[in-house]
Parts: sequence; C-alpha cells; structure tokens
Amino acid sequence: MAIASAAPLLAMNGALKMATNSQQYLEGTIKVQNNSIPKPEQLIVISSFRGAEGKDGGRGYVQLNHRYHNATVKLNQFGLDWTTTTCVPIHNCNGALSSTRNVKISAKAGALASNGDIEPLRRCIVLDIEGTTTPISFVTDVLFPYARDNVGRHLDATYDSAETQEDIKLLRAQVQEDLENGVAGAVPIPSNDAGKEMVIAALVTNVEAMIKADRKITALKELQGHIWQTGFKNNELEGVVFDDVPEALERWATSGIKVYIYSSGSRLAQRLLFGYTNYGDLRKYLCGFFDTTVGNKKETKSYHEITASLGVDHPSEILFVTDVYQEAIAAKPAGLEVIISVRPGNGPLPDNHGFRTVKSFSEI
Repeated sequence: MAIASAAPLLAMNGALKMATNSQQYLEGTIKVQNNSIPKPEQLIVISSFRGAEGKDGGRGYVQLNHRYHNATVKLNQFGLDWTTTTCVPIHNCNGALSSTRNVKISAKAGALASNGDIEPLRRCIVLDIEGTTTPISFVTDVLFPYARDNVGRHLDATYDSAETQEDIKLLRAQVQEDLENGVAGAVPIPSNDAGKEMVIAALVTNVEAMIKADRKITALKELQGHIWQTGFKNNELEGVVFDDVPEALERWATSGIKVYIYSSGSRLAQRLLFGYTNYGDLRKYLCGFFDTTVGNKKETKSYHEITASLGVDHPSEILFVTDVYQEAIAAKPAGLEVIISVRPGNGPLPDNHGFRTVKSFSEI
C-alpha cells in the first residue's frame, strides 16, 4: 500500500490518528507493504471531513496506537477507500451516519471472507422473500389461503373505494388477456351494469384460479396485498422470518450496506410482512422494495432495471440472494453477484448448478 495513493497521510511523532465522526477508541493494525517507504513505528492518518459531534469544534479524531510494521490491517473495518484522495462519511439508507463505518466504501476494496479469500465489498444486498427470508410454508399455508378465503368479503366491503376499483380494473384486463390465451380457470367478468354481486362472483372465481396456479401477476398481487393489509392490521396475520434474518439485517445496515427486497408480492405486501413479523418491525433495516412492476424475476432485464435504480457503479456491487435457480440464472448475466438460499422446505437444485449456497444469513 503506497502511502502516496492513500487519503492524506502524515508520518509524525509516534501516533496514528484518523479523522472520524466520534471520539471512541478503535482497535486495529496497519501494515506498510512497500519496502521502499520508511517504516515508522506509528503514523498519523488525517482525513479532511468534519465530524458532527467532535469536541474540537466539529472535527472529530480517533487515536489508534500501533507499533511496528508487521501488524496487519482490515481496511474494511475502517471503511477506507485507499484508491481515492478523499474520504467521506458513509450514510445508510435513512441518511444516518453508519455506526461502524465512517468513510466511503469502494467496490475496488475487499473484505476477508470466513475461508480466508478476498471478496469484493458490496454496496447493496437484494433479498427474495419466499424460501429466502421466510419459509415457503408461511406463504403457501397462511398468506395464500387467507387471501383466497377473504377475497369476496374484501371486495364487498371496499367495492366503491378508488383502491378496489383500480384492483378490479387490473383484474379485468388480466382476465381478458387470459381468455384470449385460453388460460384455464378464466371466466368472463360482466360489466358493472350487471350489478355488484355478479361482478364480485366472477372476480372471486378468477382470483381463486390465479391463486391455485400460483401466478406471479401484478393484478393478483395488488389485490392480495390489500386483502393482507386488513389481516395484518387486525392482528389476524403475523409475518414470519427465519431466526437468522433480524440479526443479519441489523448487521448489514450498521455496516453501511443497503438492503432491498425483490419479490413477486406487491410492495405493499412486502412492507406488511416485514412490518408485522414475529421479530417486530424490521422495515428500519430495509431501504426499498421491488415487485413485478420492475419485471419478471426470471428475466435478466429485470435485474438491469434494479441495477439502474440502485445507482451503483457496477452491478457486481449488488448481491442477490434467492432460493430459485431460474432467478439466479437470470440475475447472473446482468452482472449481479448471486447466492442461492437453501432453507427447509425449498425445492431441489440442479446438480452442478455453479452457485454458492448458504443455509443461513450468518454465512453472508
């Protein structure tokens, strides 16, 4: 590591200081890897940004005492990008200063993996829900039946609302397309002149067929989200996540990594599930939600859209975690890093699928 290529560095009087936004003491070590540079016992590292709460009039410093050149440094613990000439505070998705990293993370930097390999630092993690954060059984045995059993009641109670009328408009368009394509279970929806009861009866028949076929279509997912909203708010439903999920979400968020959800369920349904979980409201760790309006999860163009939305310099700065092999195959050509989640109840994967797998988020 050539000192000249780092953020501003000065060798002085046996102290290592790094500008930060707090006065807490950090523990770390540093290694000078260029033998042509004199090896002082200690260095002073000064960054130009101002801390919010420093006792020195807004500029905070942290002093690290290190001795001798054979110490090692984990640069990612400091969050330093040695490839740039400036270091700035890194903020999480809510704009709050990260509690464990205080400077810009570079995609060129690396993190030490548990097996000793160097992995690229990630700016964003995009998570699937079903079979990744949440058991498949919760979706198939709890959420889907609730929507199926309550679709008629929901439509009857909210029929005249603008929200439900928009849902009906989407369903009409989808059913018309299904009828033209000969989709099994599709039945014509009469005009409003036929009366509310006739319209609702036809809608219920179509929605039940869509749920049975587990169709990933926006018209169905929007209506399901509105039905589930009533269930969650009335304490008839509670979201379920795997035990390792809350800790991982908190760990990633405090490390300055932005976490997003990409699911076939509507964005409303996603917010409800994570807002009413068996571990409380987890939305504070999430920066955004993607659904089928961005595209089908098994199409590569959807992941190009997500990459453009997240504003990363390179798609490899995004890690996508899913349980579905076809989704992994779609995300890979878009340049995303991909990990397949292996959870109880998930479907089998092809032999020699070529993707890294994890059984818990603690492995990421």
